[in-house]
Amino acid sequence: MEIYQSLILGIIQGLTELLPISSSAHLNIIPWMFGWINNPDFVTAFSGFDVALHFGTLLAIGIYFFKDWLKLIKGGFNQVVKKEKTTEGRMFWYIVLATIPGGIIGFILDKFLEDELTKPLIIAIALIVMGIVLYIVDKRSKSVTDYEHMTLKQTFLIGLSQALAFIPGVSRSGITMTTGRIMGVKRESAAKYSFMLSAPIVLAATIFKIKDFVFSIPFFIGIIASFIVGIFVIKFLLNYLKKGSFKWFAIYRVIFGLVIIALIIIRL
Repeated sequence: MEIYQSLILGIIQGLTELLPISSSAHLNIIPWMFGWINNPDFVTAFSGFDVALHFGTLLAIGIYFFKDWLKLIKGGFNQVVKKEKTTEGRMFWYIVLATIPGGIIGFILDKFLEDELTKPLIIAIALIVMGIVLYIVDKRSKSVTDYEHMTLKQTFLIGLSQALAFIPGVSRSGITMTTGRIMGVKRESAAKYSFMLSAPIVLAATIFKIKDFVFSIPFFIGIIASFIVGIFVIKFLLNYLKKGSFKWFAIYRVIFGLVIIALIIIRL
């Protein structure tokens, strides 16, 4: 893999993983668009590289919410050992419980259906359908619950919805934020919980795939790029959603999906 390719993919990962527009769709489609997948060396180097790029955005989440994670871990520990009931302790265990079913189901489905679901047409359809769903749900849902007052039912169902993220084009952040909005969670709170919820699964995927990593200069450039861009994207999205909606992200998804379909037809 060339340095410019890893840099481009790292920037794309940082932008698309944390926005509800599907990083897996972009990481599969961009190499297809530019013909990189026709190079055997690129295909070999790319194996496991997408997970490494996710690790870059995981670092962004860990550092941006560093104080939050410390409070969550401390609260979760104290709730078990000292029987202290705090918002942080409650949210820590909510995240743990929400991670388990979505992670297991997603892993199983991804293992058996990965090759079929990375086809450009499938990705395009997922982008368009999820974009329409995101727009309708966000427009019609009320903003009632903030992050600190989310319930077990809300957090668990949001976590369960992560299982659908194994389909490139659906988007982990997209499906979790959409599910949050369905249940009346405020936009900014849905985004924050989505970020926090993604960390355990991405960390597990990184550990599981580390044997496939090819440590090289392009490898580290990709991770660094996704990390730096990810930091800025988190700050942008949380500020934007205080007053903005998911409308433009939904529109982008539909346009990108249509572009992919157009390219498929042109290449027939």
